[in-house]
Amino acid sequence: MRLWKGIGVILLMGYLPAWAVCPVWSPARANEEISRLQQQITQWNDSYWKQGESAVDDGVYDQLNAQLIQWQRCFGDEAKTDLSAPPISGTVSHPVPHTGVRKLADKQALQQWMRVRSDLWVQPKVDGVAVTLVYRNGNLIQAISRGNGLKGEDWTQKVLQIPSVPHITEGQLANSTLQGEIFLQQEGHIQQQRGGMNARSKVAGMMMRQNTPELLRSLNIFIWAWPDGPAVMSERLEQLTAAGFSFAQRYTQAVKNADDVEQARARWWTSALPFVTDGVVVRSGKEPQARYWLPGQGDWLAAWKYPPVAQVSEVTDIQFSVGKSGKIAVVAMLKPVMLDDKRVQRVNIGSVRRWNEWDIAPGDQILISLAGQGIPRIDEVVWRSTQRIKPTPPEGHFNSLTCFYATPECYEQFVARLVWLGAKEVLGLEGIGEAGWRELHQAYRFEHIFSWLGLTQEQLQSTFGVSKGEKLWHQFNLSRDLPFTRWLIAMGIPITQATLNASRDGSWLQLHERSEQSWRQLPFMGERRARQVMQWLEEREVTVLSNWLAAQRITGFMP
Repeated sequence: MRLWKGIGVILLMGYLPAWAVCPVWSPARANEEISRLQQQITQWNDSYWKQGESAVDDGVYDQLNAQLIQWQRCFGDEAKTDLSAPPISGTVSHPVPHTGVRKLADKQALQQWMRVRSDLWVQPKVDGVAVTLVYRNGNLIQAISRGNGLKGEDWTQKVLQIPSVPHITEGQLANSTLQGEIFLQQEGHIQQQRGGMNARSKVAGMMMRQNTPELLRSLNIFIWAWPDGPAVMSERLEQLTAAGFSFAQRYTQAVKNADDVEQARARWWTSALPFVTDGVVVRSGKEPQARYWLPGQGDWLAAWKYPPVAQVSEVTDIQFSVGKSGKIAVVAMLKPVMLDDKRVQRVNIGSVRRWNEWDIAPGDQILISLAGQGIPRIDEVVWRSTQRIKPTPPEGHFNSLTCFYATPECYEQFVARLVWLGAKEVLGLEGIGEAGWRELHQAYRFEHIFSWLGLTQEQLQSTFGVSKGEKLWHQFNLSRDLPFTRWLIAMGIPITQATLNASRDGSWLQLHERSEQSWRQLPFMGERRARQVMQWLEEREVTVLSNWLAAQRITGFMP
């Protein structure tokens, strides 16, 4: 959920690129989808504004709210009100409206924005809830929540219970209006590592619950605007620090160009800070008079947000693949989204059983993030489409003993076996991957996984061209001299390379002479694995393949 930093609809546009294309729905379905999502967002809002509780992650809420706006635009059903805005009843007017902050997409947009402005400063974009503080005759007489920028809730009694907010000021601050961010104090928060932590919802909950003074003591404030304050930014910051608002001066620095901003942004992204942030704000020291401030009109400041840790994306398709061991893997195809610097358009779901547990269908919205080594993963299903049409997984019983030979139902596992045996750690067939194997199989209709050994140099050159065909033919021939154990791995023997090395078996005959008890005595072998290898050796297709390799005079297979 979100306390808007500007006009709701305008700011949500930053989330729309992933949904720029309108869905192809009938009017009836569009009405149903929009109505359901509208009801859900209304429920989340009620929970947020009335109980001070967030039923959904801030980022998920923002993106689904943007999705709703896009659907409404697509089907001519413009929202009459901004659902994310706080309730208007029981509010008080801000002495100076909150303008909000324009969000810039990237460094290039920032450069263009900065080009026509001067006296620029950068600050962390502190993640909390916005508030107005009103001081008269040196006393804090009013605190007003951000609300819709013009009116907000009276938070005076709550803010007076926050020890870090000065109750008394002097000098120019004695009669002033300040705008800032109430935030949850952190100790050494590193944004890159810990993310947003749902910070703004936590703060909003604390401010809206009754009789929780102990919670309020964990809050602090970052002042980012002093309307009609001193004309010089450095003087403004010094007076704020002297009055007890120390964070603004500590975390505000002058910048000359976008490179300076980028450096500060990167530093605050990776450094330990006392608050959660979601980007940086660049602002001009020269501000218009407060009487000209209006929501959505703050053109003297702009934000450059951090890349989201997680993104919501729509599932466009569900695809299945069969691996060399016969396991069926399920992949969700997505409308492309950017995570960090990675463009993500597919994510692995796992097994068919896991897919059924997730209950994911095309049209659903899922939250994805990057796991270790930048691999996309599913965090949760955040919204399910009203029409749930799921594809059917491949039929047939596949396992580690199937699809050594090519049949229509075995196509995917058969290709997976070819890709496996060509890998560097197996036969090391450089210059050919999955696409190449599919092309060869389509051209010459392989009978089994080693049929490629029978291809001529001319056939390979006809398929891949003279140069690549000659190199590949050379690779295929070199494989004939590889050790016996490498060929066993290519065949899919269910034991590790280390176990094979420990066995010191150098021929097919020696493998067959081993008893189950003998197998169990080898490293990394147990009763189950020993039975598997015995079953593998007795499999008819494996025996036929071994005889075929013997006919090809492959080391270890000849009598």
